[in-house]
Amino acid sequence: MGRLTERLSAEHERFLTDLFPGDECTLSEACRAVHGVDSSRLSGDVLAVVRPRTEEQVAEVLRFAEAERIAVMPRARGTGTVGGCVPAVPGIVISLLGMNRILDLDPDDFVAEVEPGVITGDLQREAAKLHMLYPPDPASSGFSTVGGNVATCAGGLRAVKYGVTRDYLLGLDAVLPGGRVLRLGGRSHKDVVGLDLKRLFCGSQGKLGVATRLVMKLVPKPEATASVLAGFSGMRSALEGAASLFRAGILPAACEFMDRATLSAIRQSDDLPLPAETGAALLLQVDGSERAVKAETERMRQALDDSGPLSLLEGRGEDEAALWDVRRKISPASFNLRPDKMGEDIAVPRGRVPDAVEACHRIGDRFSLPIMCFGHLGDGNIHVNIMYNATWPEEAEAALAAKVEVFRLALSLGGTISGEHGTGLTKKDFVPEQLGEFERAVMQDVKAVFDPSGIMNPGKGW
Repeated sequence: MGRLTERLSAEHERFLTDLFPGDECTLSEACRAVHGVDSSRLSGDVLAVVRPRTEEQVAEVLRFAEAERIAVMPRARGTGTVGGCVPAVPGIVISLLGMNRILDLDPDDFVAEVEPGVITGDLQREAAKLHMLYPPDPASSGFSTVGGNVATCAGGLRAVKYGVTRDYLLGLDAVLPGGRVLRLGGRSHKDVVGLDLKRLFCGSQGKLGVATRLVMKLVPKPEATASVLAGFSGMRSALEGAASLFRAGILPAACEFMDRATLSAIRQSDDLPLPAETGAALLLQVDGSERAVKAETERMRQALDDSGPLSLLEGRGEDEAALWDVRRKISPASFNLRPDKMGEDIAVPRGRVPDAVEACHRIGDRFSLPIMCFGHLGDGNIHVNIMYNATWPEEAEAALAAKVEVFRLALSLGGTISGEHGTGLTKKDFVPEQLGEFERAVMQDVKAVFDPSGIMNPGKGW
């Protein structure tokens, strides 16, 4: 494909400032530095930051970048943890935060049309006003964007019942390198004409093009919800409790688990509404009509009783917030164990979750590092937080070795090195352990159809 341009000329800068007047284009060192990092804490070189407000501007900048062979990196809030929007080579960052309008919410079609910079939580709140639900609910929904969620195929707490972002993407408009525009799908909830190209964009990490309009499916908002926080003596009994729910025919809207290390981290800075001897916990939610939720909650309690829980706490409506506060405290509390972490998101077949969690604990013991396991039990997505002190060389080295073993563990159990975060830069070197040479070559061939010059977010993990 040839070498990409790594420095902007005066003529390049003049073109960008003309196309993006005022603060829509920034060349300052400080702004470029901010847009070269994301929540992975990795950083890369940014040549310029542009903030389009129209599809026409996106088309023009991609036509320019293709002609001048300059890499481009689409991004929004930078909440990803794997370096997915961090430049691997110097290039232009296209910030989509200026394209943040909800274009339409239709309670007859049950669709939302949005620009990519719309915050996911804002879409959920606006949909709820019309008695509709946008189900994808990543932990970052309060500040991540719908466009970012599409780029990573974000999952979240409700994935066990409702699925992930790809299940709600009905259509999109996307600009490709050279300024070509694809208009895919639409407002119909079913469509089997041609190849489903829009799904290629969901999880593509900005490597195919820049989405400018997204059509997302909505569903009726449930009348009621209820949550249960169940404490158990250990991980095996907690996971057996979850298995008993599914055997009883109960499909929770959310099914989260927390291991002993996770609960210990929270206890070091906050009270927990669980007995001191609790070694693992389940956090569950059901939704539906008032009558159905009442019946489901009772059935859920009966199913869990067979696994001998130490405690069962129930909340309905506004009372659920206190229970879900336990889950929200995990990330900040993790640093009670060590000042640094490698937060991985492996996924394994649901029946292998107990084996995976126990094996992760053994890896932590072997390297003398605390490893926290928690996450989306209903779909086998385990968040493995390897806690360490980066200023201690021996711990930094041990953490990296533990990460490699966690990835290989997931693969040995028929799983994946990433259930929802993507591969980006932090997992780039491990992709060949999951995807074969032929499979990777096919993916590169597909990318070349959309991006023949290789300017879209190059150097990432697939």
